[in-house]
Amino acid sequence: MKEVEIAAELAKVSSWKREGQEIVRQFVFKGFEDSIKFVDGIAIEANKADHHPDILVQYNKVTLRLSTHDANGLSARDFAFAKVADELFTSR
Repeated sequence: MKEVEIAAELAKVSSWKREGQEIVRQFVFKGFEDSIKFVDGIAIEANKADHHPDILVQYNKVTLRLSTHDANGLSARDFAFAKVADELFTSR
């Protein structure tokens, strides 16, 4: 993706931050169980999309990192999955 495209897509997922060739967001939950339920949902959606984020669980926090390895950086798939993750978070 071109820088201008990345900037436009990043504006649509304002809770996400760019870190190099990835976009990153930390989600905060009431406790560990809620974190794991969210990760379970992410796993289901990731398999459906065949696009798998890096996931870090720290008790009540889940950090997702998205990039497209085939593209050596960011692609439209990352921003589409960021929206899926955001929807999953807000629908819980």
